Amino acid sequence: MSTSSVDEVSDKELMSRHAQGDPHAFGLLVTRHRERMWAVALRTLGDPEEAADALQDAFLSAFRAAGRFRGDAAVTTWLHRIVVNACLDRLRRKSIRPATPMGDEAKIDALAPKLPDPTDGHGTLLDVTAALSELPFEQRAALILVDMMGYAVDDAAEFLDVPPGTIKSRCARGRARLAPRLAHLRNRQARGNVQDTDK
Repeated sequence: MSTSSVDEVSDKELMSRHAQGDPHAFGLLVTRHRERMWAVALRTLGDPEEAADALQDAFLSAFRAAGRFRGDAAVTTWLHRIVVNACLDRLRRKSIRPATPMGDEAKIDALAPKLPDPTDGHGTLLDVTAALSELPFEQRAALILVDMMGYAVDDAAEFLDVPPGTIKSRCARGRARLAPRLAHLRNRQARGNVQDTDK
């Protein structure tokens, strides 16, 4: 198959070919979507090694389950759901972040060490990643899909297999919990815009 003819083959057709025994079809799907799936895994888990393992688990699950793919949703939606579930499974198995009762946010925020004031984009990324890791998985996944990856609420709801209203609620709660943790980023920018009035 030439490159141009591969690009013209739909995801659903590649899934069908894989289910019929084509040894190259699933590899083409992986090549087509792995960067986007990698971004979802990395942003969800925040650790490249964990993300790589989750992505490997997800693609292996997708390879095995491809014959059961009914085509009700887009292949990308199906793959996203498998990747997000693989990340959730890793978080549960590894207990990366122990569960915290929802009523203790103020106490935790008061005890949390103050994050350093970043001086560049990399520092900002580290701060955002650290803050995201403090959120419950469901809120983190919703925020990553909607705010970081740019998916519509309806698409994120389909990926996570929940109603759109649940995604909106998780995003709102997640943003509210992130705001105090990331306030220093907004305050730094505001301080840079304040002029000295004593001159």
